[in-house]
Amino acid sequence: MQDSEQGQPGFEGALDGSELTVAIVQARFNDALTSALASACLAELSVLGVPAEAIRHVTVPGALEVPLALQALAESNDYDALIALGCIIRGETYHFELVANESGSAVTRVGLDHGIPIANAILTVENEAQAWARAEPKGRDAARVAVEMANLLKEIE
Repeated sequence: MQDSEQGQPGFEGALDGSELTVAIVQARFNDALTSALASACLAELSVLGVPAEAIRHVTVPGALEVPLALQALAESNDYDALIALGCIIRGETYHFELVANESGSAVTRVGLDHGIPIANAILTVENEAQAWARAEPKGRDAARVAVEMANLLKEIE
């Protein structure tokens, strides 16, 4: 990858989590799906070398509660990266849009306000079949994003 302004090679964060601390916030609403997300995420963090004792995993009632827990974890200054896990399935009312928009916006705001990478793997899907198809890949992807971005920010600082 090239840095277009300077013609220099760009860099990306390494996928080595051996020196990182990570916290996961998992929504319990749609628990079977969010547990599948969490299992895939934890397995990938292990593959990336994040020590089990360097991972904190907390649960909250639903996607709207995820950002507040992320904020408390970010304020502790104990973590290099955070991961948001949840699953919002479209229903028959406007509630889906409200929860999806508000939780997504708040997760982003916490990351920007605290300067900490947050891998947002709160699924927003039309139906349960879509959620199951995405749970494992998105859980793994969240782990990779968290590790890469934590390492990238350490390089930049």
